[in-house]
Amino acid sequence: MRRYSLHLYPVLVGALAIALAAALGITLGAPAARAATVTVQAESYAAQSGVTLETTADLGGGQNAAYLADGDWMRFDQVDLGAAGRLTVSARLASATGTGSVELRTGSLTGPLLAVIQVSPTGGWQTWATRSADVTTHPTGPQTVFAVLRSTTPGDFVNINWFSFVSGGDEPAPGWVDVDQAKWQAQLNQFRAMTPAPVPANAVRVPEFNATCTYSHSKPDDPIVFPGLPGASHMHSFFGNKSTDAFTTTQSLLGTTATSCTPAKDLSAYWIPTLYERGKAVEPDGMIVYYGSRLPDPTATVPFPQGFRMIAGNAKLQVATPAGSPNQFWCAGPGGETGRSADGNWPLCAPTAKLVYQLVFPDCWDGKHLDSPDHKSHVAFTYDGKCSGAYPVAIPSVSFVISYPTSGSADGFSLASGMASSIHGDFFNAWDTAALGQRVKDCIVQSAKCNSAGTF
Repeated sequence: MRRYSLHLYPVLVGALAIALAAALGITLGAPAARAATVTVQAESYAAQSGVTLETTADLGGGQNAAYLADGDWMRFDQVDLGAAGRLTVSARLASATGTGSVELRTGSLTGPLLAVIQVSPTGGWQTWATRSADVTTHPTGPQTVFAVLRSTTPGDFVNINWFSFVSGGDEPAPGWVDVDQAKWQAQLNQFRAMTPAPVPANAVRVPEFNATCTYSHSKPDDPIVFPGLPGASHMHSFFGNKSTDAFTTTQSLLGTTATSCTPAKDLSAYWIPTLYERGKAVEPDGMIVYYGSRLPDPTATVPFPQGFRMIAGNAKLQVATPAGSPNQFWCAGPGGETGRSADGNWPLCAPTAKLVYQLVFPDCWDGKHLDSPDHKSHVAFTYDGKCSGAYPVAIPSVSFVISYPTSGSADGFSLASGMASSIHGDFFNAWDTAALGQRVKDCIVQSAKCNSAGTF
């Protein structure tokens, strides 16, 4: 039975406040000089209405706030929002079917709106995902923060494990990562000295090679966005290097020879948000990573530097994707698409067809950085058929073609990141430089279609 009660706790002061706050899971502090991070466990509220606590299956254990419906709320005292400037507010959420939002307000239930965090199905009531919102203007220092639940659908729609507040301009990423120019130049010299393989007369004149991958494992980790923070991300499905986790680095990838991709010389890591159907994870039955070129003249294309990484798509984009929208999931196989899910956002496939998505990455690089704060600013898509300006270096055009062993239903699907529009992918390069360079030289520069073995 749902409880609608009000629980008040005494005000905590002095050293006792610090000790009890730690016991309740409230961490106030600055782990780095450039930022302050506050993590507030949902069960540590000072007051609430409509909240039930239950044991959580999320990483770290403890309890989560459960059975939350429209109008329920929690109050948290002495939440330090830091100094003026950028603030990122995140919530650790789980939802089987619900949609709605969490309003964070300061001072009172109807006080100034601090942030709104959108809620969409994560795949289950104990399938956890982290959702965030960025704030540019906010109160500073310790504040009373109310979390107010909003939904237009009746009944419970979300569970919450914790909130975090990152102030002072902090990014969860390492920021700009410079390429080692000496190593990059040596890799370029090796590439330019390679002799291209003769192209047979019957070769298909398409600049392309690929890596054929199977599903490896799943974790709520993202070594590009949340390096060194296990469990900080929504659930991801990983392909390629079997060691990939929150602590992955270029060195760790190169030091592991186990991969779910062919060729074995590709030790790169690839990942996407996990897909859920009726609360159950549906892992892809395969993914082909295509390396090609969309340039009219691909002869200037060079391989990626070792340790290069980038992201395509937007995990925070939560918009409807009705039939005819760009960047759709689609149906591959006989019969194709036969209809749409009840919400209109997903295709229904014939029993002889499968759900498929193709994710395309940028193909021009600034030539200076292995990564950027948003993991996108060091790369760009081809403009006017060439790479120029701030992005003068042509790199292979990477695309993931992801196939799922399902035809779908009227219930549709959800991603660990939310709606279909939030589909995104990560690429962390760890190819053997000679193997990658030879494929770029033979297949892309010569505009000849190659297989995963790098042969015509």
